[in-house]
Amino acid sequence: MSETATERLRQVFEVDKQLRGLRSRLNQAERFLGAQSQQLASLTQKKEAADRQLRQLQAKAGEHEGEAARLEEKVNTLREQMNLAKTAREYKAFLTEVNTFKADKDKAESSALEYLQQIDELKGELAALEEAIAERSKMCHVAEGERTEREGEIAGRLKELEADRDRLRGLAPADALRDYDKRIARHPDEDPMAPIEEQDRRRHEYTCGSCMMELPVEAMSAVLSKGTVNFCPSCGVILFLPKELADALRPANSRSS
Repeated sequence: MSETATERLRQVFEVDKQLRGLRSRLNQAERFLGAQSQQLASLTQKKEAADRQLRQLQAKAGEHEGEAARLEEKVNTLREQMNLAKTAREYKAFLTEVNTFKADKDKAESSALEYLQQIDELKGELAALEEAIAERSKMCHVAEGERTEREGEIAGRLKELEADRDRLRGLAPADALRDYDKRIARHPDEDPMAPIEEQDRRRHEYTCGSCMMELPVEAMSAVLSKGTVNFCPSCGVILFLPKELADALRPANSRSS
């Protein structure tokens, strides 16, 4: 018996399933590599931001330390001048100025100390980030190796299946292929075909293997007798009869022909 349009589509579908299975293994490895790379990029960005912040804090700490040193020098100069003061009034004026500069110096030193404390904390965070980056870099290296290994494992089989699929598509009727491709385009995450499943042969109860809704007798008859492309009236998937069920339902003389 010549193969029907539905049987031709089923053969294409079976090869497509094998192709998706192989590609899913590669996709998993690529997703893992992508996740590791994304985390590494995020950690690197955080480190770059922390490095910029560290330079800013170091610059500010340096400014306040420089200001404190300048004021210290100013105080020392005023103290020398105080020793040369000729009157109590002149001495008192120097003393007031010295106290003012000392207060400003204390403020500058306090600010510098605060920045130095922040620098120490930030250096600790940077050390932790560097350690995390080193660890994530190792994971990226491992993930890249797994992806390359997985790609090498399936490359030959992919070519074989792709050639087989092209050959089978060439044998399928053009209008049936259009229906098949439309179903894939509309529902890329779902199988375009589903088997008819037998629930009760005596009562003629059969269901769609995708949505599990009961199928009308007409759909069963069309698939069994004509083999034309038929869709599940509930979910729209293309229906096919598994070989075992088809053989069981066909009359004996039809099976042997």
